Amino acid sequence: MLYDVSGHHRLTPVDTEVPDRLRRLRELGLGSGPDQRLDEFARRTGEITKAPLAMVNFIHEDRQYLGGLYTGATVPAALRLGLAGRTFTREHGYCPHVVVRRKALVLDDVCDYPRFAGNPVVDEIGIRSYLGAPLIDRTGVALGTVCVVDVEPRPWGRPGLDTIKTLAAELIAQIHAREGSWSVTEGS
Repeated sequence: MLYDVSGHHRLTPVDTEVPDRLRRLRELGLGSGPDQRLDEFARRTGEITKAPLAMVNFIHEDRQYLGGLYTGATVPAALRLGLAGRTFTREHGYCPHVVVRRKALVLDDVCDYPRFAGNPVVDEIGIRSYLGAPLIDRTGVALGTVCVVDVEPRPWGRPGLDTIKTLAAELIAQIHAREGSWSVTEGS
């Protein structure tokens, strides 16, 4: 179990919703393979926010899966390589906090927050700024997040917060509109 640099907070919060989330993701056909529609949504999210990295992230019991991924031209090779498999542990990143809290999270500079500065993504792949919002399904289950990150501190401000929340609501509406016909597409 990993703790922040102060030793006072677990890096990943306890998530009691995992069984319901996994069941709902299976029903929706999400969270187990790349999907070109989610990649396109991530690309659009990156362009709208002018972020070099954008993701649609589904949170599992012991891992996170990037169902949608956009890496801009300025993303460092080490970060691009670290995301190539689209899967990483729950202890890496900030999305598990967003899912458990069920609230958007704005970190202009992750190093300003002791609870988040100790996260392995800071040292291992150079993440310095995060903006994410939960994807809360019509059943009340938080499926995952829409998020963007940068390797430089970034003043997202209220406009960034409003934008990421709007994008999360848009994606949930798309998922619900395709429910029953949403299936994972390979080759993204």
